[in-house]
Amino acid sequence: MKHRMSPHSLAGLLIAGAALALSPLASAAEGCSGNIDPAAVERAEDARYAAQTTLDYGALDRLLGDDLVYIHSTAAVDGKATYIQSMKSGRTRYRVMRRSDTQLRLFGCLGVLTGQGNFEVTVEGKDISVALRFTSIWAQRGERLEFVSWNSTRLPPKP
Repeated sequence: MKHRMSPHSLAGLLIAGAALALSPLASAAEGCSGNIDPAAVERAEDARYAAQTTLDYGALDRLLGDDLVYIHSTAAVDGKATYIQSMKSGRTRYRVMRRSDTQLRLFGCLGVLTGQGNFEVTVEGKDISVALRFTSIWAQRGERLEFVSWNSTRLPPKP
């Protein structure tokens, strides 16, 4: 027996899917205001990479929003405290972080940076190279620009 979906049902499904896909943006927008400066987003992303590779936990504490949702390319999820703790404990060490093929889109007080990342990381004592596609979201909150969301997917190995 074939099931047919009515136009109303299909429209409802599409709307629900769009709402789910945009929910990280909605939660990231909480408490943000004003318009974000595109150059400031690039500088903040550079500062985050520098803080991670030099283990500058004070800078990370200032750059990361308290409501950070960090989805690793392994599908593991961290918040601000657990993300910083993984570096403090030595479990994760970012040695080199580079990005390329980036596009920055601005949505009022949010900056959404997408691109390709090439990271040299030590995880639990094992050195790995990670090539990935990412989405990085920054929110303007008062005078501060805060890193509020990261999602990445590993690229397949080159043949």
